[in-house]
Amino acid sequence: DVPILISEDAVISQPAKILNFLRKQKYNADYELSARQGADTLAYIALLEEKLLPALLHTFWVEAENYCSVTKPWFASRIPFPLSLYLPGRMSREALNRILLTRGGPPLYSLTEVEAQIYRDAKECLNLLSKRLGTSQFFFGNTPSTLDAFVFGFLAPLYKVCFPRVHLQEHLKQLPNLCRFCDDILSFYFRLGVSGHSPAGQDSVDANLQKLTQLVNKESNLIEKMDDNLRKSPQHPPRKLTTLKLAVGGEASSPPSRLSP
Repeated sequence: DVPILISEDAVISQPAKILNFLRKQKYNADYELSARQGADTLAYIALLEEKLLPALLHTFWVEAENYCSVTKPWFASRIPFPLSLYLPGRMSREALNRILLTRGGPPLYSLTEVEAQIYRDAKECLNLLSKRLGTSQFFFGNTPSTLDAFVFGFLAPLYKVCFPRVHLQEHLKQLPNLCRFCDDILSFYFRLGVSGHSPAGQDSVDANLQKLTQLVNKESNLIEKMDDNLRKSPQHPPRKLTTLKLAVGGEASSPPSRLSP
């Protein structure tokens, strides 16, 4: 389950539990919000989970082209073998079951109808978020809050991942204030990459990695050539060392021979 927060001996997953843990540690992004703004935060989070989450699950895990070309290789590369062969498929089935259980009741009886409805709801949710954000930097002024973190967590993957099928992504990119919202948070709070390198420094890291890969390939080719030469060279049988038999008196038996130094 992601996201995961590791703090000393505690491992906390799921956004709501992580936020509650941080509040207990006196880290609260909603400290300056009014009661009405706090209620709006809860309402919009519920809206995201009800209207936008099913479409995101479908985009990442159910849409065949997106799953096979992006999601499955992406997650499998971070899961140890042999679980990487099994877990992505199970996660895809769980996503589909969640969509059908929550949105597959009457009057939506077929998967095609369910898909059409969840994408209509997701577009409506994005339009409401865009209208609520307006021209502000964040949803409640110039300081990020819990709602900003939730919205960014839903929108940023949809905004940045390169999918073959971009049905919902195209609608998001038609809302410039939400795109600007994601870009601002990425530039302000995610200046370092996952590996700890800045975007500018990442180019040098990639170049060094490419040089190292080329060097390893050259050494591998050299070793292969040496092995081939050894296989093709004439093989001589090993020489047998002559042994000296000693007589009873301790002298070498006939025929007598003299050993040179």
